[in-house]
Amino acid sequence: MKYLMSNPYPKVILAVRQHSQSFLQFSIGHDICYNRAFSRKITSHAACEATIDGRARLSRLWVPTGGIAVSSPEDSHVKLVRAGFLRQAHSGIFHMLPLGRRVQDKLEALIDKHMYQLGASKLALSSISSEEIWSKSGRLEKAGSELFRFKDRKDGRYLLSPTHEEEITSLVSRTVKSYKELPIRLYQITRKYRDERRPRQGLLRSREFIMKDLYTFDLNPSLALETYDRVRERYTHLFDELKLPYLVAEADSGDMGGNLSHEFHFPTSKGEDHIISCSSCNYVANEELAEGVVPQQGSRTDGDRAGSTDGVSNEPEAKLHVWRGISRDRHTLVNVWYSSPDASEPSTTIVSEVNIHAVKAVFPDLDASVEDPLLMWKNFNGTSLAGKGSAVPPKILNLTDCRLPEHVLSTINTRDSDIPNWPVSIETVPPLTNKIAIGEHESAHKPLNLLRIVSGDSCPRCSDGKLKVQKAIELGHTFHLGTRYSEPLSATVDVPAGNSEAFVGGEGPRLNQVPLQMGCHGIGLSRLVGAIAETLADDKGLNWPRVIAPFEVVIISGKGLDEAALEVYDTLRSKSSMMDSSELDLILDDRAESFPWKIQDADLVGYPVIVVVGRRWKTERKCEVQCRRLKLHKQVSIEVLPDFVRNTLAHL
Repeated sequence: MKYLMSNPYPKVILAVRQHSQSFLQFSIGHDICYNRAFSRKITSHAACEATIDGRARLSRLWVPTGGIAVSSPEDSHVKLVRAGFLRQAHSGIFHMLPLGRRVQDKLEALIDKHMYQLGASKLALSSISSEEIWSKSGRLEKAGSELFRFKDRKDGRYLLSPTHEEEITSLVSRTVKSYKELPIRLYQITRKYRDERRPRQGLLRSREFIMKDLYTFDLNPSLALETYDRVRERYTHLFDELKLPYLVAEADSGDMGGNLSHEFHFPTSKGEDHIISCSSCNYVANEELAEGVVPQQGSRTDGDRAGSTDGVSNEPEAKLHVWRGISRDRHTLVNVWYSSPDASEPSTTIVSEVNIHAVKAVFPDLDASVEDPLLMWKNFNGTSLAGKGSAVPPKILNLTDCRLPEHVLSTINTRDSDIPNWPVSIETVPPLTNKIAIGEHESAHKPLNLLRIVSGDSCPRCSDGKLKVQKAIELGHTFHLGTRYSEPLSATVDVPAGNSEAFVGGEGPRLNQVPLQMGCHGIGLSRLVGAIAETLADDKGLNWPRVIAPFEVVIISGKGLDEAALEVYDTLRSKSSMMDSSELDLILDDRAESFPWKIQDADLVGYPVIVVVGRRWKTERKCEVQCRRLKLHKQVSIEVLPDFVRNTLAHL
């Protein structure tokens, strides 16, 4: 399928390269990707609307700043609202305004460039999917309450897609039949929907969001893994262009499926994920998948945790704690027993030390979202707890952490009544309750390590490394899905009979049907906008990387220097550097506001570079170049201004 691998933009690229100036001035209403096919700038409809006499002006662009009181402390989401990038429509749902749309357009252009270099073709799948196809893949019930579901007038059951694996697999299965049509790389940038229980932090946890999804289809596992490595490499190039620190972590595939995945994160204190990294080797993993060194019984190598413990019996500060959970069917109460120097009472609402992912590895049916699992278990199993019997007898599952001393383990394992399997609120021991104690992995036969990794723990991959725990925001995820979706949805291709695993060419008299090997690779665009804002914002306002800034340079003039500002604008636009022949992405602040107001607004919006035409212009023809990220305030003459501004932007 050669048409799938073709570049859809050659005529646009050629036209822009040959007639870039006229193209920018007269192509009103079109999104244009230029500067070496897809690079750091995009001229959108909003920018064209802001243009008069060939110059982009803020007076022509709708930027509703002001009118919103400054709050303290103020997070990046509030700054995005105050600066005129977005407005909230409903809980977890936002309108993207012209400045925000411009950032989004540039981010899309950046992604388009890297997807084209992978040979991927862009499409647009419907946001509506059917419950029937989700049932076939087995994900309908697992997704549960997070889905927006609805019926049509014929009682057909549909949903707003939070992800499109089922739809893309179904499309390819109906269209592609021969191995000769492989490999296939398809991607989209579209809106998705998730019924978040508690939307928060603006774009970081919303109910409607924009994502890029790349779907890959290969003939066999080895080719699929080669594709996976190529996508990971391309992702690193993409994130490198943002010039921000990021982490690539081994990750758990979760409900998506497959057995290989990696996450791309921005480290930040506002992050909801915990990333584990080693000080000596290249080990980096999400907490869900992170390995911990199993400590000796009754001890722990402490990092952030104050002091260490030799066990409950020898260390008076160490207390026996229990964390409680419940199964999805509500019949099993889960008690996680561990020792800790924390003297507070055991909590079932705040998970601080227990690693929920480790608990789920032992008991996959755990529902960790229940706030009071003990009360729910008691109410749900009331008949059995009263001794009247039930079709499904209640259970108590005691999971014991490997750090507990031997005598405590023995007491729990022998079901000693001195151990509070349930608080005194349940007055008598339920006679029909089945109590089970587990202290090691059934398959690995290793003691259970049920506590979260803390900074300072030993690395599982090297002998002298220490682990560091960082909060981070997940921005991208790569999955090797294998046949997770192609088998249940019958996405197969015909190959000549023989060894289909090794087959990559040739003909044969008989054909076999082989399920496609799939990969799914996502980037959250709206989430990335919120994460970058959060990562770079300071007390004055936002700070954007050059590659996605709404405009690279804003020009602000003092009183009576409007004509000088036009000269500076034209100089920056027309004079190109030997190192960089692309045009600068400029905007002129010609609004009828005071000079101090414009400076404060420019800081709030977060333009990478501010050029101020001020008092020294008339006598020395110099402008002040400001860049908060580089802590730069410098007077620069008009003759060298273009090269100076380009050199400054090159660091952003």
